[in-house]
Amino acid sequence: MITIDLPWPPRELHPNARVHWRRRARAAKMCRTLGWGMTLTAGVRGNDPDIPQALKVTAVFFPPDDRRRDEDGMLSNIKSYLDGISDVIGVDDSKWQIAIRREAKRTGGLVRIELEAA
Repeated sequence: MITIDLPWPPRELHPNARVHWRRRARAAKMCRTLGWGMTLTAGVRGNDPDIPQALKVTAVFFPPDDRRRDEDGMLSNIKSYLDGISDVIGVDDSKWQIAIRREAKRTGGLVRIELEAA
């Protein structure tokens, strides 16, 4: 299993956030680049033949506080992260089986992406 730890996504990427499109685009680009970079840092190399074409992807959320958050909103928040990961591994995210898990809060928040063969 490959584990990638990412910071809690910025508020601008939440689907209910009412922000200017340019601010949202800037945040999305930053998160896609960060997802790409953290995937490389985790030791994954582009188009690695050891990575299966069908992946089970588990998004584990460690929220920064006790606010109520729905799971579909949290998943929408990390779309840019997932796109950056997909860019590195060369597996289209339409072939992923995505699961979501919520854990206890953690200072600053954290999103852990776990990749394994489906």
